[in-house]
Amino acid sequence: MPYISTKTNVTITKEKEILLKEKIGKAIELIPGKSENWLMCAFEGEQTLYFKGDASNNLAFIEVKLFGKATKEAYAALTKKITEIVSEELLISPDKIYVKYEEVSVWGWNGTNF
Repeated sequence: MPYISTKTNVTITKEKEILLKEKIGKAIELIPGKSENWLMCAFEGEQTLYFKGDASNNLAFIEVKLFGKATKEAYAALTKKITEIVSEELLISPDKIYVKYEEVSVWGWNGTNF
């Protein structure tokens, strides 16, 4: 049950959104037991973001929410891959990308909880 939200001040075209969704869908497999089959993605482009008090650079904030837990190594691999994808596709310098993780112990779907 992963959920990955990408917020950026860059414009995300529909074509780019689909490409990002596909690449992130493959990347989530770096977390054992996770796949695109249960992945929900959200993309918010053209957001006002400031980093170090400056809004003039291309920036991205990515939130990854997982049902359950993963290892530090798995998180490190996913951070590396997501950073590569966002940097390449949205032309954002890796040092202007934040990736935040949240492990969720209760996750609801289809009117019930896991």
